[in-house]
Amino acid sequence: MHRLVRRFVLAALLLSGTALSAAAQSAIPADVMKDLAPTGKLRAAINFGNGVLAQKGPNGEARGITPDLANALAKRLGVPVELVPFEAAGKVFEGAKAGAWDVGFIAIEPVRAAEIEFTAPYAIIDGTYMVRKDSPLKAVADVDKPGIKIAVGLNSAYDLYLTRTIKSATVVRAPVGGGRAMIEMFVKDKLDAAAGVRNPLEAYAAAHPEYRVMEGAFQEIRQAMGTPKGRVAGARYLAAFVEDMKANGFVADALKRSNQTAKVAPQAGR
Repeated sequence: MHRLVRRFVLAALLLSGTALSAAAQSAIPADVMKDLAPTGKLRAAINFGNGVLAQKGPNGEARGITPDLANALAKRLGVPVELVPFEAAGKVFEGAKAGAWDVGFIAIEPVRAAEIEFTAPYAIIDGTYMVRKDSPLKAVADVDKPGIKIAVGLNSAYDLYLTRTIKSATVVRAPVGGGRAMIEMFVKDKLDAAAGVRNPLEAYAAAHPEYRVMEGAFQEIRQAMGTPKGRVAGARYLAAFVEDMKANGFVADALKRSNQTAKVAPQAGR
């Protein structure tokens, strides 16, 4: 008798869970579901090239603020999530054009806006320089001089920004591998400065005392969510989702859980 009761309760719980998932989906407008989960699941691009946004766990599993946000969004939509891994932001951008993902986590840049509908930023991180400890370059403003060679990751946010703004120095691009490849190129080719996200540069310098990271920043990198261009209903839903995640403390908590230092972006319009 007890066994039959347990089976009945289990069946009721399974049915109620299915009903709740269906109810969650039905509460989301159909055009939003078509934009964000056209295959029946949320395909979320995760960039492991930026350690502030995503890290790999002991078994290669995705950890960090972007997997956390992807899972929270999928839960709201009532669909499963598929995390689509990339090793550099430039590869994420190429994936948008190839239709490889439905939601991405990528820094706002004018070049990218031609292919991606961006939300307001959820976090802001510094773009800065690492140089040799004995380098005559002391401040960010010292770097843009004739003869100076700056290492960057190809099509990274800081590559796109420096390409627009550098007047006299030369930007040298590591073609693949994101920030790690850029640092390796900077060291191997004895370039003058490495441009990148502050956190991984500081981690490298801490392990290699012959290098130092500048205190100032050449750029505030605005990390946002996005969906491929033309998915307007999905973009509106994402924009509201990001504002909610900032306001309810989710973004701050996710950064803290992953031991990452970044500023939570202000609410849109503030």
